[in-house]
Amino acid sequence: MSSVKKIQTWFQIHKWTSLICTAFLLMLCLTGLPLIFHEEIEELEGKPHLAKQVPVGTPLAGLDKQATNALAKYPNKVIRYIYWDEHEPNTTSFSLSDSIDAPPDNYTIAIMDDHTAEILETPNFQEGFMYVMLQLHVDMFMGIGGKLFLGLMGLLFVAAIVSGIMLYGPIMKRFDFGMVRTQRSTRLKWLDLHNLLGVVTIVWGTVVGLTGVINTASEIVLGLWQMGQLSEMTAPYKNAKPLTGKLSSLDQAVALTKQAAPGMEPSIVAFPGTPFTSEHHYAVFVKGNTPLTKRIIKPALIDAKSGILTDMRNMPWYVNALFISQPLHFGDYGGLPLKIIWALFDIATIVILGSGLYLWYARNKATKAHISRLAKNDSEILTVQAQSENA
Repeated sequence: MSSVKKIQTWFQIHKWTSLICTAFLLMLCLTGLPLIFHEEIEELEGKPHLAKQVPVGTPLAGLDKQATNALAKYPNKVIRYIYWDEHEPNTTSFSLSDSIDAPPDNYTIAIMDDHTAEILETPNFQEGFMYVMLQLHVDMFMGIGGKLFLGLMGLLFVAAIVSGIMLYGPIMKRFDFGMVRTQRSTRLKWLDLHNLLGVVTIVWGTVVGLTGVINTASEIVLGLWQMGQLSEMTAPYKNAKPLTGKLSSLDQAVALTKQAAPGMEPSIVAFPGTPFTSEHHYAVFVKGNTPLTKRIIKPALIDAKSGILTDMRNMPWYVNALFISQPLHFGDYGGLPLKIIWALFDIATIVILGSGLYLWYARNKATKAHISRLAKNDSEILTVQAQSENA
């Protein structure tokens, strides 16, 4: 294949992959911008910490007492998950639902004080500006179908980046790097700016695009983990009788897990019957305490009847890849400075997408005008020829 033919092929790939995904990428960039700063936005709203400051060494109420109080407040519900928010110290959050197998969006959150076991707040996370932005960004309110569709758009975005690189190399052989021809036509100026910003954001765009694609596959990753590692860990209980009566102590389950994983802290506790465990176990997920290791969790299964630790393993690589990609997608590893860099790249990508649409429109308009001129010239030639023949 000749070099001209290769360039034409890459141009077609770049044009169509960009055109197909541009509208959705613009939506993702616009919704992603406030999500990058969601923690800072919450702080600007002036929301105080829920739990009061207490002297060091103040006794904890314990998870069992907190669970009892949560169920006393909501007697017709069941606890499915317990989790800890690092931005709300001295609190524990309980997720309660109408039944253990209720849909994922059927939940009530009760945030408890770790020392008094009182309910501090029952927030509704399914409303407000940030909730709308998150749902649009994650699945466009379309569930797993929306997630997978956005994953496809992410793949097209990566293909557009690769094809753009293949086009930029031959172009810049004839020009200086970073050239923006401001003295020429508006279309040429925007073409140069589009190319320059595209090259500057290559690495960022590829990272965010690929991590976004990985995040859209979260349900698939969960399914693979359930069929693989979780199935192996719970195999001895495959034919066990259903749980009856009172479950074992939550405090004991967490204490056993921390003893088996020194230096790690609990992140989530999943109750028996939820997708993250079996019908017979508490699943206690623990995490590390560094910016990287706190994204990688390790599951421990505790027999919910006897209170014995039955298994504990490191997560498979594909699950860790998902956990690492989630904060990387939003620049959530390096604090506010990295978030600002992420936001600047996000804005640059918006400019790239907008300029790409303008260039496509301007090129089509120029092509149509050229064809119209050619048709007009052909018509004039035919008229002259006809007149000559008649004369």
